[in-house]
Amino acid sequence: MPSRHPAHDPGRTLLRGATAAEYADTLHAVVDDLAHRFATTRQPFGGAGRDELQALVDAVDLDGSPVGTADALRESADLYAAHAVWFHHPAYVAHLNCPVALPAVGAEAMLAAVNTSVDTYDQSTVATLMEQRLVAWTAARVGFAAGDGVFTSGGTQSNLQALHLAREHALLAPDGARLTGPARRARLGRLRVLATASGHFSVARSALLLGLDDDAVVAVGTDSSGRMCPDALARTVVDVERAGDVVMAVVATAGTTDRGCVDPLEPLAERCDAAGAWLHVDAAYGGGLLVSPRRRHLLDGIERARSVTVDFHKTFFQPVSSSALLVREAADLARTTWHADYLNPAHEQGRPNPDLNLVDRSLQTTRRFDALKLWSTLRAVGADGIGALVDAVCDLAAAVHAELADDPELRLLAPTDLSTVLFRFQPDGVDDARADALVPRVRRVLFDSGRALVAKTVVAGRPCLKLTLLNPDATLDDVRAVLDLVRQAAHGLLAGEELLDDAPPCRDVHPRLGRSDASALEGVAR
Repeated sequence: MPSRHPAHDPGRTLLRGATAAEYADTLHAVVDDLAHRFATTRQPFGGAGRDELQALVDAVDLDGSPVGTADALRESADLYAAHAVWFHHPAYVAHLNCPVALPAVGAEAMLAAVNTSVDTYDQSTVATLMEQRLVAWTAARVGFAAGDGVFTSGGTQSNLQALHLAREHALLAPDGARLTGPARRARLGRLRVLATASGHFSVARSALLLGLDDDAVVAVGTDSSGRMCPDALARTVVDVERAGDVVMAVVATAGTTDRGCVDPLEPLAERCDAAGAWLHVDAAYGGGLLVSPRRRHLLDGIERARSVTVDFHKTFFQPVSSSALLVREAADLARTTWHADYLNPAHEQGRPNPDLNLVDRSLQTTRRFDALKLWSTLRAVGADGIGALVDAVCDLAAAVHAELADDPELRLLAPTDLSTVLFRFQPDGVDDARADALVPRVRRVLFDSGRALVAKTVVAGRPCLKLTLLNPDATLDDVRAVLDLVRQAAHGLLAGEELLDDAPPCRDVHPRLGRSDASALEGVAR
């Protein structure tokens, strides 16, 4: 009997009516395999080394004979899924990665199969209207009564577009006309972006991409927790203007990457209004507070910003990618518009083009219908349901902070408003230099084992370990287990150092046996 799914028939490759049965069978097989992996995963990473993974990747002959859809996907699962990092596991506490909402995963399969591009209305129809409805919903949550926005690939793109809009606003002549030629170039060299050292690195990179001077990003002073100080902002604005430069934008952060702190948005907005400065709030991390039943007040004043970044693939628990840029004044987005006759002509038959083409307000052309994921999640669990998950991870971080407040070995370094924990292994007797050196080594030991993934960073000049808690299912006991692994790794590494401090007892018997490099003893901690 002939096979229902010919292995090498190129005519059966594309998803269409004639291959609908193969499509269903294919997805069922993939989903069943992944469901089994989710149910049986015992640690966040398998622990395979880079050389081993590189060898597995190199062993695949991409120019070889085709193996058919089923075998190709099984091979891909054994290569990719088997060695992936699993963000749903409670011992994954490293970066701003979250477990994802089930309705969003279902929507992801839907939008991938239909393959809508929301750049023009004639490619997307109702998808354009659904995205715009979600933009309006998010803008209303921010407090932008007549705002607008667009979905983006992530916070980096959202911040870039926000600063692009601010740059174009700053390059207007007093009569509102766009500066051109030498006048534009002269003004461009004087534009300055004010941000703190705790702000996201995309701010500085955006300034570079936007053609600003190398020193265009000016650091604003902070309080002891890394939050932008309103009075320091006022002084910095005065200093910039006295130097003959122009404040293009002030970037406040609602959820700093390391500390998870929220800048005081209300007083910062007052200073920006007084100076006539564009205020952008990067709420990529803290955007979930918009739906938090108990912590929404942390964003008070965000409605006074000119633009806001929100990453739904962080604290809204959406699959990557899903972000949005919101603006308080809809007309600001027009500064992004670029017309092409084949795509989004400005006029049709001598009249303004009546179509709602979202490419008019996006830096991207082809763009996925990522809004469907958030739409489905909101309909499935509601805004309050998402907000409860946000509060859960923040509550967990607060519990961990309380747990470590008097810990004799793990020292807290900074408070948080959201869900991060910054700490070092530094019991009495371990000086700063040794504690500094332990940070990357502990992280590496845990990563190589695959048993727990933590992050590292630098705060106030000192290296530290970082937990980013974005799993609402994780418990305090789960985090305690990770912290115990940190302790075990650190004690093992210290024990290795102590062994190196003593001459090997066999030195006299084997005079050629020298002391090993400390790295050879890191296995003690595994």
